[in-house]
Amino acid sequence: MAFELLFAARFRVRKVESARFPMKGKLVLNVQARVSRQGVIRRYRRWLPEIPDDAIATIGEGETPLIEATGISARVGASLFLKFEGMNPTASFKDRGMTVAMSRAAATGSRACVCASTGNTAASAAAYAARAGMECFVVVPAGKIALGKAVQVLAHGARIVQIEGNFDAALKLSKRIGEELGDVTLVNSVNPDRIEGQKTAAFEVAEALRDPPDAVALPVGNAGNITSYWKGFCEWRGAGHAGSAPRMLGFQAEGASPLVAGHDFESPETVASAIRIGSPASKEGALSAARESGGLIESVTDEEMLAAQEMLAREEGVFCEPASAAGIAGLLKLASEGRGPGGTVVSVLTGHGLKDPDVILGRVQLPDPVPATFEAVAGRMER
Repeated sequence: MAFELLFAARFRVRKVESARFPMKGKLVLNVQARVSRQGVIRRYRRWLPEIPDDAIATIGEGETPLIEATGISARVGASLFLKFEGMNPTASFKDRGMTVAMSRAAATGSRACVCASTGNTAASAAAYAARAGMECFVVVPAGKIALGKAVQVLAHGARIVQIEGNFDAALKLSKRIGEELGDVTLVNSVNPDRIEGQKTAAFEVAEALRDPPDAVALPVGNAGNITSYWKGFCEWRGAGHAGSAPRMLGFQAEGASPLVAGHDFESPETVASAIRIGSPASKEGALSAARESGGLIESVTDEEMLAAQEMLAREEGVFCEPASAAGIAGLLKLASEGRGPGGTVVSVLTGHGLKDPDVILGRVQLPDPVPATFEAVAGRMER
């Protein structure tokens, strides 16, 4: 869990001054460190549902970096930026919506929360429930949760219920629990508070670029994120902060692409576990986002996603989980077909690569050891 602790702390150090002090002749650097962030509720309070101060459950989510992808820009034919949501406290974009959903649940007196998940939602819910002092139950398809995400859930003390079924079955059960047990709140993206929190990423993008981009590319699984980004950009435009909103370009995994195929997938299959969903709960919101923005929802193969993940890591130094690379894979595909959006484009990387280490370990193995001598190490380097 070292990576989660790193992201949760996220020290932001600013040099104030440096001077020599007569302390054993050592140079002492005076720095000021800001060790916490206000979180998206306090930062964007006027855009969000009402939440009492004493109910706010935050771990300092938001303010994630927007990274210029200078190498890949030329390949996609646009000025490309990466919104790296893997730098949120639990290493995925889910934290934005979870802080709002969990805070609202706490304000109404809920004693517990429940969610269905393929991993990221479960990890986020577990962390924010711990912060809010609530019990957390996660319903997951047996054997279908990535190792990095399962470890997070267990570390935060949430209770995992594995079922013999897929995500869609897990969501149906979670919905029923939320409806029939009065003091348990459902915190999946069908909860509108989740969408409210996630839309804050659109505000951050518009603020960082000083205007909305021409297009936003992002993965689509349960479809809540594309729905929330579009909502955020529309509200930003409606408030008079911009005269336009971007085209929304959503990409599903080919083996789990119900919005592209026009029908649900009973047994969705893809290496990208975060978007392995056969019946998106926010289907209508996603389709509306694509239609109203003049965008699209298409699919990419597992091979295209894995190639894009490797490209991001090796050329841009950004390590995201496979599903996060769907946007880049989609942009590369559109560019190769002469359909690239051009202008300024933001690709949303929804989760950190350490969320799903097995994917990398399945492709790359550590080399055999060599003797601890200069000759052996230099010889390996020469090879």
